[in-house]
Amino acid sequence: MNDWINQIDKTTTEFQQLFNELSWEELNWKPNPSTWSIAQNIDHLIVINKSYFPILTNLKSGNLKLSFLGKIGFMVSFFGKLILKSVEPSRKKKIKTFPIWEPSKSNISGNILTQFSTHQDELKQKILEAKDLIKEGAIIYSPANKNIVYKLETAFDIIVIHEQRHLEQAKEVLSQLKKISIDSLRNRLPNP
Repeated sequence: MNDWINQIDKTTTEFQQLFNELSWEELNWKPNPSTWSIAQNIDHLIVINKSYFPILTNLKSGNLKLSFLGKIGFMVSFFGKLILKSVEPSRKKKIKTFPIWEPSKSNISGNILTQFSTHQDELKQKILEAKDLIKEGAIIYSPANKNIVYKLETAFDIIVIHEQRHLEQAKEVLSQLKKISIDSLRNRLPNP
C-alpha cells in the first residue's frame, strides 16, 4: 500500500516539476491532431482514476455486483495481467482508450496541475480506505466494461503504472514543444 502512495506522490511531484512553469497555451499545445497535449494527458488521468471511485464506494458498501467471470479465478488473473501489461510506461504498443476515458477535446483549464494534485490526494485517500478490502482479495470490474474483472490490488497497480505511462507521453510532448520553441526562436533571430 505504501508503494502505491509513494509512487503517486512521486508522479505528482514529477508532473509539477516538469509542467508547472508552462503557460496555458503550452499545456494545451499538440504536436499533431492525433497526439494528446500535456493538459489532455493530465485530464485523462483524472477522468480514468475517478471512474473507479463509484466502484470502490459500491464495493465498500457491499453493493458491487460482479459478472459470473468474477467467480472464475483464472479469468480474474488473466484480465488483471492483460490490462496491467497494456498500460506499461514503455508504450511500445499504442492503445486506444475507451470513450468514457477520453480527455476533454477543447482547451483545458490552466489550473489542471492544481486539479491533478488535489485529485491525487483523493486517490491516496481512496487507497487507504480500501486497505481491508485489499487484504480480503476483493475483486472489481473495469469502469469501462463490467465483464473485465480483476483484483482490487491489481486495479491500484494499473492506476499507478498508467499514470507513469501518461507522464512519459507528456514528457514526449514537452520535448517536442521545446524543440518547436527553440526552432521558432531561431527563426525570429536575424542571420549573423
